[in-house]
Amino acid sequence: MANISDDDQHNVPGTVRLVDVNASERDIVLVPRPSSDPNDPLNWSYRRKLLAISMAYLYVMGTGIATSLQYSVLADIEADTGISTANLVQGTGVMFLFFGWACLIWQPLALTYGRRGVYLITMLLAVPIMVWTAYSPSAGEWFAHRVLIGIVVSPIESLCEVTVFDIFFAHSRGTYMGLYVFILFGSNFLAPLVAGWFNDAYGWRWTMHFGAILCAVCFVVMFFFMEETIYFRDAVIEGEEEERISVSRTTNSKEELPSPSPPSSFHREPTKQSQLSRYSLFRSLPGRPSNLGMLRMVYRPVLMIFHFPTVAWAGFLYGINLAWYNVLNGTASPVLTDSPYNWSAALVGCVYTGPIIGAALGSLWSGKVADRIALHLARRNKGIREPEHRLWVLPISGVISAAGLIIWGVGASRSIHWAGLVFGLGMLTFGVVTGGAIAVSYNVDCFKEIAGETTVSVMVIRNTIGFAFSYAITPWWTGQGLQNCFVTAAMISIACTATFGVVIVYGKRIRRWSVPAYRRYLATTVVRQEE
Repeated sequence: MANISDDDQHNVPGTVRLVDVNASERDIVLVPRPSSDPNDPLNWSYRRKLLAISMAYLYVMGTGIATSLQYSVLADIEADTGISTANLVQGTGVMFLFFGWACLIWQPLALTYGRRGVYLITMLLAVPIMVWTAYSPSAGEWFAHRVLIGIVVSPIESLCEVTVFDIFFAHSRGTYMGLYVFILFGSNFLAPLVAGWFNDAYGWRWTMHFGAILCAVCFVVMFFFMEETIYFRDAVIEGEEEERISVSRTTNSKEELPSPSPPSSFHREPTKQSQLSRYSLFRSLPGRPSNLGMLRMVYRPVLMIFHFPTVAWAGFLYGINLAWYNVLNGTASPVLTDSPYNWSAALVGCVYTGPIIGAALGSLWSGKVADRIALHLARRNKGIREPEHRLWVLPISGVISAAGLIIWGVGASRSIHWAGLVFGLGMLTFGVVTGGAIAVSYNVDCFKEIAGETTVSVMVIRNTIGFAFSYAITPWWTGQGLQNCFVTAAMISIACTATFGVVIVYGKRIRRWSVPAYRRYLATTVVRQEE
């Protein structure tokens, strides 16, 4: 592919004509191209799309809260069970490790037989494991149920992203991806807030039972309202379709969809789903990958890390931001329950108000703002959108995140007022959410057709880095001191975020270089149905 010119966007994955600059009003181009099938999720009504994505968000919220309830009650668990804080934090690190690697089990199943069954089964399995969490007499059992919950709940890391690009077009993916990352991290910050007060009223064990009850309630709601979004369409690289469909720009967030044109080589007669089929867990649909193809998807995401440098970078960016999230959770309870603060678990939980606000602002910055910047740059670029257009929000978020690390670490070491610490944590979280959302969105924008697998690649890298930091953070800050530890962390954070500049300059060349490998993977991803 070396003979392809820089201007030939049709041969570079991720480079798409997003704006028709020759149109006076109807200028946003629908990418990917919807089919003529009314059951195609891209053709669903806006209300139906909102319900579908809301159920995916509910899954993230329920499992996210359940697996994060321990953060503000670490001191109480240690006092009751004798399990050291270091072991409790490391157990959480192991959980994050399996959050990433267990995606290699669940994601192929979801990409082959459907999303609904994976969502429901894993949510139900989380219930007994959360009950077991309330009965942890030793570090060994703590590690055991952290491993199991990590395996069972791993779809929280990679499946919601698939649901987003099942039902939304390229010009609005960033908004819903940003909202997903906000709910992912926001649930993790809401959980300690709730757990602190619940712990003071009923004890830490009933706090874990609360997590089990929450998962059970979410399962019931999802069973009746979650709709399957799996749909197999032509494996055509975004940007290579010759015919385009445009829609009028709207001033609100709703997507106004035109009547779609029939696809060039993949057609289904419109059918209506029966009420009974909506409650089935899995579907064997025409056009799905073969069972052998499903098994290949177990190891392919690991190979993709080495074949697609942009995927590796997205995983690195997300991983380094997850590291600071783990640093926050690993230090908040020990610092604030000790002198001079001497806070109860409930008050420690209240500190997470700052991160919740920071996460909300980060979601808007990495979602709505990044989408608008990408559209603006696409219009200036003769209607062509590059995935790298989305990365321009990173410099500001990177600086804010590093400043938050310094305020939290230096402030805690010098016993500043708690309001300063909360402000610092909010700034840190703004950067964490922005980095995570941009990493996921950039990965999907680059290689949308195999994004179900490359998302797993990103999560494997992300959670491996997070696991390493969860092991390192306690000896790091206790050995080096809070001030030196967090100043060093801030410098590392700035340096890592600054790598976006390299991707801005060389990203398109790297994607072009990846074309041969991309086509090989794409050819074996979906077994196409012939006309």
